[in-house]
Amino acid sequence: MAASVANQAAVPKASNLLTDGADQPAPTEYANGSIHPAGESAEPTKLQDQQDPSLNNSKTTESELDNGVAADAAKAPGVVKTPFVEPLPESQCDPPPQLTAEQEAKYQDLLSTVRSWTTIPNTSGKNSPTAPLTDDERLWLTRECLLRYLRAVKWSAVEAPKRLRGTLTWRREYGVAKHTADYISPENETGKQVLLGYDVKARPCLYLIPSRQNTKRTDRQVQHLVFMLERVIDLMVPGQDSLSLFINYKDSSSGEVPSVSQGREVLSILQTHYPERLGRAYVINLPWYVNGFFKLISPFIDPLTREKLRFNEDLRPHVPPAQLLSTMGGQVEFAYDHATYWPALTKLAEGRRKAQEERWIRGGKKIGESEIYLRGGEANSIAETEDTSTTPDATVANDDKGGSSGV
Repeated sequence: MAASVANQAAVPKASNLLTDGADQPAPTEYANGSIHPAGESAEPTKLQDQQDPSLNNSKTTESELDNGVAADAAKAPGVVKTPFVEPLPESQCDPPPQLTAEQEAKYQDLLSTVRSWTTIPNTSGKNSPTAPLTDDERLWLTRECLLRYLRAVKWSAVEAPKRLRGTLTWRREYGVAKHTADYISPENETGKQVLLGYDVKARPCLYLIPSRQNTKRTDRQVQHLVFMLERVIDLMVPGQDSLSLFINYKDSSSGEVPSVSQGREVLSILQTHYPERLGRAYVINLPWYVNGFFKLISPFIDPLTREKLRFNEDLRPHVPPAQLLSTMGGQVEFAYDHATYWPALTKLAEGRRKAQEERWIRGGKKIGESEIYLRGGEANSIAETEDTSTTPDATVANDDKGGSSGV
């Protein structure tokens, strides 16, 4: 993972579209943008069926934005040029792990601590000026976010709030919200990073293709990766909070081997500020010089992260062929056209973020809100849970809804 980004940052290369796909039956593309194998007729369930009906009254709904992206894809039958709007029906999230009584108590303590925060430092420097928490930052502090940080620090009640505050400060200082699609756009003109499809666990798939490197080494190259990670998070479905990463080194140039310091910079961002976000990372067509880099960088990779790395595996058991690129053994004929893909991804992600913000406002703008609720899944908001807990039938009501951690 760090090797690819650092390698992209190390050597400017010419654009090189992937053209050698496996012979597969031509896929069928449906109106909602989903791709199925030839001869398969069942149209997948639409994501909007899971969403709050009240959103359908807004001027531009999340469903309309999704369908707009799908309509763009339909203009070129048989060739996919825009992101998929949802996983296939058979791709299902794993149920969330049940918390022990001790873990739940630690979560509640952390939630109380975070809710007491009114200001956050603007930089990591000593005696940095502070500023009030913004609504976007409060929205970011979801129940699942707090649990990810607790797991990352092995449930340390001391370290978890430090890490959370550190990331909030980093997001301000790094300028995550200021890196717009227009600013990042030149980095992706050749399609060196592509967000497309979902794996068998309904994790969004992010492809890194070093052979398509098109820019010289600048800060914006790493900012590009952060931007794409944020878009991956935007497109996660209810009940899923991790991604699958694919790095394809086919046709990449040997060039300059990335330095360990470059790799450590990327690893620091991913492991410190995006903990528990990586579901799996698949590295294919690994050349000898990158294999050497992985050996050098391996001591700096967290052991749990290292366990998620897979090298030169057949990807079809991990991603449904109907949502896997043909160049990687799947059935999807994908052609990257920046003028088509980039606006479609931007519009789709903006629509999802807007819908989540509307649900968060409707739920009372609570820190610790459920991401499942925010993404339109079958879960109560905090306000709804508090309301039902005061009624005689609270237990039954909560059981019927599956609780705030249901899928």
